[in-house]
Amino acid sequence: MDSRNRTGSGYLPGTALPRDTAAGEHVEKEIDQFVGRGHDRRVGTGGERDEEAARREAVRRHNARRQEENRFAWCDYCSRLIGSLGARAEEYDQRAALFKARGEGAR
Repeated sequence: MDSRNRTGSGYLPGTALPRDTAAGEHVEKEIDQFVGRGHDRRVGTGGERDEEAARREAVRRHNARRQEENRFAWCDYCSRLIGSLGARAEEYDQRAALFKARGEGAR
């Protein structure tokens, strides 16, 4: 029976397929060793700490920039709101003056 052909009568639904895992385990061990060596090298030279400090500084600068942008946006919004509400207040003052002039405002 051909081990690559899974359609043969020797393979019933739900039965486990034969697998040779030794090669995969060997490759996984080599990858772990490679990653471990790189980690040990970074920690030994202090590179990991430098990367972490650089990341924290970048996050701090990004947050400060966003906070400043938000502050400017709120200032702009409030300035536009003051202008709009000021114009509306003037309009109502004029209407009130008209009603008073006609005598409609007193009760």
